[in-house]
Amino acid sequence: MSLPSQFIFLPVLLQILLTIGVYVALAVAKSRALRDGQVDLARRALHADAWPDSVQKINNNIRNQFEVPVLFYVLVVILHQLDAAAALAEGLAWLFVASRVVHATVHTRSNHVPVRRPVFMFGCLIILAMGVLATVAVFE
Repeated sequence: MSLPSQFIFLPVLLQILLTIGVYVALAVAKSRALRDGQVDLARRALHADAWPDSVQKINNNIRNQFEVPVLFYVLVVILHQLDAAAALAEGLAWLFVASRVVHATVHTRSNHVPVRRPVFMFGCLIILAMGVLATVAVFE
């Protein structure tokens, strides 16, 4: 028994929640940095380096949420529109979002690149696989 094709949008909703969660973390980190006097107030509006590393890590991750995940959003819509949102596509979508959760956690905490990079690359490979599925579906 297959799941309804609209279930492929559940990982999309989780990815959106992740992005909102990172924005909340950024607001908290900025508030703490301001409270603790760690911000160059004269430069904060235009210069990322006016903020401490704890804020910059989260800010960098926010930017990341609007790079590869945009491809994910588009591919999910394409797969759904082509009636190709079957179990494999759904599984890949969940794997992608799981990789993004791990990536965001590492990026905003330890920022340990030897861990972060393979997780990022794994997510990119999932996007590639979803792209292949979409391409095949176009020609079916």
